[in-house]
Amino acid sequence: MTSPTSIRDCMHRNPLTITGSAPLVKAIELLVEFKLTGLTVVDDGGAPIGKITELDCIRAVLTAIYHDGSPEHIRVQQAMTEEIHACGPEESIVEVAQRMIDSRQRRNAVIEGGKLVGQVSSSNVLWALMEHSREKHGH
Repeated sequence: MTSPTSIRDCMHRNPLTITGSAPLVKAIELLVEFKLTGLTVVDDGGAPIGKITELDCIRAVLTAIYHDGSPEHIRVQQAMTEEIHACGPEESIVEVAQRMIDSRQRRNAVIEGGKLVGQVSSSNVLWALMEHSREKHGH
């Protein structure tokens, strides 16, 4: 097996997503159940429109509690961040790894032709870099 050099070689191909109109509670359930730090938010056509992280959820729930409201009424689009850290499937793992360090973002949506085709996390990138290093040095 050759060492992974592009994002396509190490990305998750069918990442969990959530729509902006979904209840925040559903996003929290997915994050907890699948031990994720974030989800890509998509529109009804599957195009990425943002991301929702654990910290976004905590902020929204705290805000609701502070204002004597119920977190049950919050929608994902009210709590999400519109900024998406993304890469393409053919991008170099080394380049994406450097961007993760520079931006301190541990997850990247993998987008091709305006559609979400995968997700890559810092742990995927770390594994790929180690595989690349092992092959290069004969370990």
